[in-house]
Amino acid sequence: MTTPPLPVTVADVEAAARRLAGVAVVTPVLESEALNERAGARLLVKAEPLQRTGSFKFRGAYNAIATLRPPAVVAYSSGNHAQGVAAAARLLGIPATIVMPADAPRIKLENTRALGAQVVTYDRLKDSREEIGAAIAAETGAVLIRPYDEPLVIAGQGTAGLELARQAAERGAALDAALVCCGGGGLIAGCALALKAARSETAVYAVEPEGYDDTARSLAAGERVANPAPVPTLCDALLAPTPGEITFAINRRLLAGGVAVSDAEVRAAMRLAFHHLKLVIEPGGAVSLAAALHGKLPLRGTAGIVVSGGNVDPALYADILHGD
Repeated sequence: MTTPPLPVTVADVEAAARRLAGVAVVTPVLESEALNERAGARLLVKAEPLQRTGSFKFRGAYNAIATLRPPAVVAYSSGNHAQGVAAAARLLGIPATIVMPADAPRIKLENTRALGAQVVTYDRLKDSREEIGAAIAAETGAVLIRPYDEPLVIAGQGTAGLELARQAAERGAALDAALVCCGGGGLIAGCALALKAARSETAVYAVEPEGYDDTARSLAAGERVANPAPVPTLCDALLAPTPGEITFAINRRLLAGGVAVSDAEVRAAMRLAFHHLKLVIEPGGAVSLAAALHGKLPLRGTAGIVVSGGNVDPALYADILHGD
């Protein structure tokens, strides 16, 4: 029986890289001897907080909008996809409406508005962002740019993996493993396509917050499963209820597995990144580093660590830096 083709290919990621050339930031890879010693492996940290809008989400948003060139766009997001879509639409001269939870971090709400998008808020415990977004699209003719379950978005996110593979090679390193933050699965799906094409031996792992490890449990079950009842977490960017249909089709074929980290481990990783890398990381963006630094996987050799965003509320960040 033949294996069906993947819904997104490395060729799609390479096409996205050409589209993003000169627009997206080629974010640096950072390294710290102190963090390497703590992890027991060489960590090459891909610093997506230094991307436009402060997260990897700009990559996928721009690739989708630049390819489709719609008259207007609408998106739903807790913040980072919102900012990515708003920035991409502004660059391309296209109106954008973003559906955001009312309790999203203030910095993400303010930044999205500052980028020129109209923001529509909702109650994440009572309302359906998908229904609100669909209604706006139907009323206005705008094209919905989904945060992760969209081939063009996945391909754009994968350009971070293309860069990481090349940057590791430039340092004379072969990636034995890669740890990538995972919510709906778009970033890790795109990165896995790129990283596995560059080196098939690289083991790619999803990292999620405790209580929201739907991708890890879905990989173990062999089918998409939902998270149980919501639990409190700092990682507001990684609260997808279940893996995406398209992303899981890719991830179940390419990933080696998944692990979860606690809020305490995330806080510690954020502090260590500040002290040793001079890098600001938001909670959801720090889960991959937290997994590496807290022994969630038996790392050896060289591991690529994709930290995905840096849009953290200033007061929360100050509290974390002054914590134990």
